[in-house]
Amino acid sequence: MSTSASTRVESEQHGTTARQWLAIAVVVLSTFAVVTSEMLPVGVLTPMAAGLGITPGLTGYSLTITGLVTAVTAPIVPRVIGGLDRRVVVAVAMVLLAVGNGLTAVSPGFTLLVVSRVVLGVAMGIVWSLASVIAPRLVAPRHAALAVSFAVSGVAAASVVGVPLGTIIGDAFGWRIAFATFAASGALLAVALRFLLPPLPKPESPTAGTAQAGERSLLRTPAVVSGLVVVAFLVTAHFAAYTYIRPVLEVGTGFGGAAIAAILLAYGLTGLVGNFTAGAQAARRPRATVLALALGIVVSIGVLASFNDSGVAAVVGVGVWGLAYGGLSVGGQLWMTQSARGREEHVTGLYVGVFTASIALGAFTGGTIYETVGTSTLLWTAAALALAALVAGVVGRGPLPGIGGSRVR
Repeated sequence: MSTSASTRVESEQHGTTARQWLAIAVVVLSTFAVVTSEMLPVGVLTPMAAGLGITPGLTGYSLTITGLVTAVTAPIVPRVIGGLDRRVVVAVAMVLLAVGNGLTAVSPGFTLLVVSRVVLGVAMGIVWSLASVIAPRLVAPRHAALAVSFAVSGVAAASVVGVPLGTIIGDAFGWRIAFATFAASGALLAVALRFLLPPLPKPESPTAGTAQAGERSLLRTPAVVSGLVVVAFLVTAHFAAYTYIRPVLEVGTGFGGAAIAAILLAYGLTGLVGNFTAGAQAARRPRATVLALALGIVVSIGVLASFNDSGVAAVVGVGVWGLAYGGLSVGGQLWMTQSARGREEHVTGLYVGVFTASIALGAFTGGTIYETVGTSTLLWTAAALALAALVAGVVGRGPLPGIGGSRVR
């Protein structure tokens, strides 16, 4: 019997061991590191722009670059890696993360920044597309949905904790040190993944056919398409506004770097609550959960747009925003896997591709609006996009009941 098979049998008979939870923790930290690295420019946008000699809008486009590369990479990961050990694949991806962040830290201008963000996009596409698929293979069946919540919590924590952390490091030691810190963490996590995870060969799938055929059939599944449309609008809305949250707060309320870091930390804390609350609810009712999150995003960005010169409104709005957006990654992920049983790797790759393409679109849209007409129009545009997501979810279809839950595997 293979090591991975032995691990699964032991889990089924005796429950999840401490070592297996440690393996989950390393996967969580890996998703946290890659997505934080992608979004790190958000928290250090203005000093980073000054250091590179470019505008904040152009600096924000670095998220567009990473998002586009990830959007291309993630859907083809299952096809390219074939039967390779998933443990080795994600470890190599973390090495790429270290390289990408290291290049960003030493970039003298926009050209090397572009190269570094391309490398980072490849790493992100690999890790994010595989994390939520390998996580339930590491634990007992009854903990599978929780393992997915944990794995995806790294994605949520990146925007809600990673960005404030990067802001604090950047304000204290400089934005280049912030990127160098995550370069070092990527190298350490590569070693941890290699030695703490068991061998993870390609999972058996009851679905026959090629990857291309699997992806085509997914795009003919109404619940999958509906979920992707909702996520695309919500993520575009979020990143149109959130990529430029630092200048939004600086211009509207006059907050300085320390105050903004504290506000983003509050956003992070509420976001973590949102992630695990949404994970528990989405395991049973993914569509209703995501729609509730969409409503929260509409309201929170609307508050910021309506009272953009009020410090109190900014704090409340950003806190609610974190609570709502913090649950989107896990809610959307469970919507996908419950809509495409037996094709988890393919649907996750497709989901991550749409998610990250929407990050790219949101960052680009936000940068264009910010540079041309300012923060007020930017916030109202983001609120309108989030409202479109809510409407699409109401009229669309979700996964059928009784096919998900704790059997995510």
